[in-house]
Amino acid sequence: MIQPSYLHEIAEYTGTRIAFIVLNETVVLSEFLVKEATANALVLEYLVPKGLVNEVSKVELKNSEQQVISTRSVKVPIVEDTIMRHVMTVEEVN
Repeated sequence: MIQPSYLHEIAEYTGTRIAFIVLNETVVLSEFLVKEATANALVLEYLVPKGLVNEVSKVELKNSEQQVISTRSVKVPIVEDTIMRHVMTVEEVN
């Protein structure tokens, strides 16, 4: 069994590697409202202002070298300022 403290360290490390978010392969956001590790999870929150895009269809988390850490297809209409939230959970797999 992996110790909970080590899972927390991995979540923290992952947070240090994420430099920015790319929406729909074109819009780059580098400001996070929340970027913190809690227990074995990394929590990210960021603002997508109304008018920036009409809909978010793809979200990529990238490192400072512009390498993709995570990608997700979504369908989120942006009709007002919207706070997006990602929770990345670090778990041991048996």
